[in-house]
Amino acid sequence: MSLTELLVILLFLLMPILYEHSHVFRYYFKFFTYYGVIMITSVIVIPVMIWKPRNVENLILASYLCRNISDLLGLKWELRGGSYLSKNEPYVIVANHQSSIDILGMFELWPVMKKCTVVAKKELLYAGPFGLAAWLCGLVFIDRLNSEASRLAINKSINQLRENKIKMWVFPEGTRKNTGEIHAFKKGAFHAAISAQLPILPVVFTRFYFLRSEQCVLDRVILSGRIVITVLPPIQTSGLNLENMPQLMKTTHTTMSHVFDTTSKELMAELMKDRSMDL
Repeated sequence: MSLTELLVILLFLLMPILYEHSHVFRYYFKFFTYYGVIMITSVIVIPVMIWKPRNVENLILASYLCRNISDLLGLKWELRGGSYLSKNEPYVIVANHQSSIDILGMFELWPVMKKCTVVAKKELLYAGPFGLAAWLCGLVFIDRLNSEASRLAINKSINQLRENKIKMWVFPEGTRKNTGEIHAFKKGAFHAAISAQLPILPVVFTRFYFLRSEQCVLDRVILSGRIVITVLPPIQTSGLNLENMPQLMKTTHTTMSHVFDTTSKELMAELMKDRSMDL
């Protein structure tokens, strides 16, 4: 037996102990599992998707295959206001962005939304099988370092989406930040919505109490890994012009922040109640 083989066997034997007693090992192991399943699923679905390239409905198949990842991580999703998502109408969806785990929540929603694409950073194109699968699913890729080019890419796509009644999902904060608040919005989604005269559909994920990236903690014991996704009524843009964009952004941000705070506090109140009953 070689030294390498011995080390592999030793690591394999130590994994249960490390998983049980090291939150850092548990954190990286869970994300490794998450990304690993995504990559394997991408390899599986590419031969199917290639027959319908750039078709957003490919995302429904991917979602069904990837939804079990939430079970592996101990996450439970609760959808409120799903009737808005299920309408066969084009919207510009704006959602808060806390972690790559948001994608798992989106997997829960695609079977409800049916036809929805996502605005994503162009770097994802180079993420191996996942990048190819994302392209086959019709994602809109943008250069985050070039705001003008990004705006043009979104505007170019949104006219086609409107004709086919396809929703466009945008994370207007840009960078994901799990800091307990919704950060300032970038203009792209709102510029596109006004230009195409499409409604804004706000989607709010509750705070990820179970995730503390700086401390390498991903613990489903906290709130049992529960996340509430709230879909708010559409905000109409009919009749608005670009001069109205700052107010539209402010109204959307204020509304989403209020729901984020309210639903997150609701989860925390339930946690405290459950703990008091256990005592």
